[in-house]
Amino acid sequence: MQHSRKVAPPRRRGRGLLGPGADEAFAPLADARIRHRVIVAHLVSRTQHSVQQGIGRPVGRILMRQWMRGRAPARQVESFGLPRHIVEEVLGEEALTLHVDPRKLIRIGVHASRKVEKRPSSLAFIWEGTWDQRREDLRVGTRYGLISDLDENRGRLERTERYRYLMKRIEQGRPWASHQLGVLLDTPEKILGYLQIYVDFLDDMAAHGFNPERGKDPVGVAITRDGTIVKVNRGLHRLAMAQRLGLPSIPVQVRHVHRIWWDKVTEGASGAEALAKMAAALKHCVPEEHPGPLDERPEVELPPDFWPAPRIPA
Repeated sequence: MQHSRKVAPPRRRGRGLLGPGADEAFAPLADARIRHRVIVAHLVSRTQHSVQQGIGRPVGRILMRQWMRGRAPARQVESFGLPRHIVEEVLGEEALTLHVDPRKLIRIGVHASRKVEKRPSSLAFIWEGTWDQRREDLRVGTRYGLISDLDENRGRLERTERYRYLMKRIEQGRPWASHQLGVLLDTPEKILGYLQIYVDFLDDMAAHGFNPERGKDPVGVAITRDGTIVKVNRGLHRLAMAQRLGLPSIPVQVRHVHRIWWDKVTEGASGAEALAKMAAALKHCVPEEHPGPLDERPEVELPPDFWPAPRIPA
């Protein structure tokens, strides 16, 4: 059975405090002036983790056992979408980990407005809805744009769009702050230090390859109704770096599958048989590279040489 990841205690650096989502590389930028907000973020993170460990997972295991054994509430459990964390426990990380070319993983699923469609629960493994038909192109997204801009202007980061934006926040008296990182960017020097950290992350990946343990969460993906792979939130910066470098393959973790695809590949089975059929079908899934029929933004035509030359680690 897969063990859940432990929540690290708050990390102190002088009077500043790193946030619950921060890498140690951000320690020099931890600022005491937002310490109270960072402490609240840690408390919220710990509370969520405690509730999940003390209530969510035990209840999920009970429901999953009922479903695996075909007991009375089995249909209701599957109708909910199966508890995602317990599906991960039962199958293990390896069964839900796929290896994909990051430059082919270019579409992210987008939820419709809550006024239009009820959004599926992040706790459910099986999702319904049109999120898989409403996609955005990550090549023209903010994360890849940021990483490309930093890479092209390394050594002169003050020329980047992100630097100009953060400087404008200072000029407006609203310096950018993140309680998840514990960072307050109220000087040009701090902005440059913050941006340099991302350049260092990129260079580390170029030298040593993709390290799945580096991020707080795995790079998450979902399976569409057609059995293709689209991105979901979590790991977007790391994916953008892998795309920029042209790494041949990175590991991604399946967090959700569309119910239409689930019903198709499980063929009416339930319990362990259904999970086995689904896990076998995952091996044949490939990234979705085409726009969706419900896309809200027009497709941007990109040049054939859009991607820079690969920088593959030795």
